[in-house]
Amino acid sequence: MAAGVWFRKCLRLHDNEPLVKAVASGLDVVPFFILDPHFDKSRVGVNRFNFLLQSLKDLDGQLRGRGSRLLVFRGQPEQVLVELFGGKAPVHLSAIFWEADTEPYARARDERVLAMAKEGGVHAEKLSGHTLLDIDATVAKPGFKPPISMKSIQTIVNAVGPFRQPFDVPKIPPLKIEGHHVPDISELYDEEPSSEGFPGGETEALARLQRTCSDVQYVCCFEKPKTASTGRPGSPWEPSTTGLSPYLKFGCLSVRTAWYAIDRCIRGKSHSQPPQSLHGQLLFREMFYLLGAAVPNFDRNEGNSMCKAIPWGCDENLLAAWEAGKTGYPFIDALMRQLKQTGFMHHLGRHAVACFLTRGDLWQNWTAGRDVFDRLLLDADWAVNNGNWLWLAGVAPFSAPYFRIYDPCPGPKSSLNADQTGEFVKHYVPELRNMPAKYLYKPWTAPVTEQKKAGCIIGEDYPKPIVDHQRAREENLAKFKAALDAKGAELPAKFGGAKGDPGPMRSSYTSGKGATGKGGKRADTPQTEDGDSRKVRRWGKKLGDTVAGG
Repeated sequence: MAAGVWFRKCLRLHDNEPLVKAVASGLDVVPFFILDPHFDKSRVGVNRFNFLLQSLKDLDGQLRGRGSRLLVFRGQPEQVLVELFGGKAPVHLSAIFWEADTEPYARARDERVLAMAKEGGVHAEKLSGHTLLDIDATVAKPGFKPPISMKSIQTIVNAVGPFRQPFDVPKIPPLKIEGHHVPDISELYDEEPSSEGFPGGETEALARLQRTCSDVQYVCCFEKPKTASTGRPGSPWEPSTTGLSPYLKFGCLSVRTAWYAIDRCIRGKSHSQPPQSLHGQLLFREMFYLLGAAVPNFDRNEGNSMCKAIPWGCDENLLAAWEAGKTGYPFIDALMRQLKQTGFMHHLGRHAVACFLTRGDLWQNWTAGRDVFDRLLLDADWAVNNGNWLWLAGVAPFSAPYFRIYDPCPGPKSSLNADQTGEFVKHYVPELRNMPAKYLYKPWTAPVTEQKKAGCIIGEDYPKPIVDHQRAREENLAKFKAALDAKGAELPAKFGGAKGDPGPMRSSYTSGKGATGKGGKRADTPQTEDGDSRKVRRWGKKLGDTVAGG
């Protein structure tokens, strides 16, 4: 008889409570992973699956260094576990431990496994660990309200008290079983992985965290909205942020280990604050996990209390051009090609491409973009991905105002923080590598002589803009406002008590008492994100645009 440790997202040895519990049981310990056919090529891109396999190989290597190893089984989890519980597999489990997963598919699967274990007389425990909070316990508390702001998630966190410290790696008993190795990506995908900057695994996760925290000033001064969407100068493929999100997604890095490492850097020093700070990014992650667990249909347009019902269009050609990075807008196209090649995109890049697909330009459903991200991002996470897309489509109570539209041709003053040398675009859109920098974000404005000189004729070597941004923007703002007016929609509570929107690109309330202006803050700004010359009212204190990931 043995105790199984079912690795799923908790792909690490440090701060692994299921592993600690299995070792404490006194039984032989069998670490294992199940390759579930549910997560096939249609759902998971080759780069993310390769990241998973790299993480499993790293985990196996660490276990082997301790005299144990990782067994990898293939098949429906329930079918595999029936054999493990019944002794028909290489091991016979009398106990099983795993880290809880709050995604809908995982919840349903785990309930079935718990029922199977009970019926078979197998001791089974699922343990919170993927988040700072125990998500289910927090949602179940009397008076719980889904958080829709940084203040509300901080209130929840403060009520819980200090997070527990990470667990040490226990002394793992030896395991001598042959077979069931981690497969190579070539056994599962015909396509070759193209992501090189993010090797999977706990070893790299801890090394990356150490590199980040070795620069204490960087951690203390970190403000995510000030980081560059176009990577590091001279190396546009290198992220300007920590790059830890894929490791948190797969649990190669414990969120508690990250939290306390950051805490040690900032303790007793002047430092940035949530939502912009590194702790703020982790708190946003908690917020989205709570929303995903507490809000029915969080991943849908209908029946979702966190989503305004907007009559989005459905144009497969527009969606395909956006996904392929062939919209004719080089900044958007470079970001989408970066996503496909590397599995990464900076959070401000995600802002730009999500706005462009939905309310800004193409008027396509946010769920279509969400599905593309879910397949291609290394850090694709059900709760965070849905939360981000609801946020960026302008349909959620925690969204910035829907009329804040990003210019897909960002200038030097854009909050998208895009480099103006064009090296990021030239790296990912090589058709434009010889285009002068002053035309790079709007190559269709280059004279034909310049296009010929650059070896890139717009409309032949690189597409013309798929839509006219200014026209599409105005039409979409009008459609969004009409949809709200038709439903008598009130604005989110955080914008005060106003009963309606004063109009596209206009805001007469920001906080406090609402439309009356009592208690609210007002500030004029000479132009919108797009460079619109009309005066607009900013929404008071700058909203925390940062979102988990990227």
